[in-house]
Amino acid sequence: MANSKTSKESKVVMTELVLPNDTNTFGNLMGGRLMYWMDIAAALAAMKHCGAPVVTASVDNISFESPIKLGNVVHIEAKVSRAFNSSMEVHLSVSGEDAIHQYKYKSNEAYYTFVALDPNGKARKVPQLIPETEEEKKLFDGALRRRQLRLILGGKMDPTEASELKALFEKP
Repeated sequence: MANSKTSKESKVVMTELVLPNDTNTFGNLMGGRLMYWMDIAAALAAMKHCGAPVVTASVDNISFESPIKLGNVVHIEAKVSRAFNSSMEVHLSVSGEDAIHQYKYKSNEAYYTFVALDPNGKARKVPQLIPETEEEKKLFDGALRRRQLRLILGGKMDPTEASELKALFEKP
């Protein structure tokens, strides 16, 4: 398709060092600071995909697997997992790295949704996404279910209209 892009074209990797001002009293990176960094990385990925300014529309279920400690490095990988009409879902994967002891560990992952804006600040159409790898196809396929769930929880979709979610609960 002419107006399509791949997920790898939107990939952003952001790296930060956890400094004392970024931590709580336990010496762990504060969740709010990490979410701030994740929002920046996700916005950059969405902008790369659509070539336009974007705004955050939603943030899904951020659950923290492992804390990232003071002095560790944070790696945030963000890339568009699916594009809809004017919105894009961005998948983020976050890892911590102890550079002294030379090991990396998974911290968390999340999905952010962005809407592309035209010069008047109105929603504009975005290029479609072509998933290539098995992982990208899995994220792409699940994105419609996640979108319908977001819309239902946000009061913007009637649960009876959620075709993708019904399929999960109906018996064949």
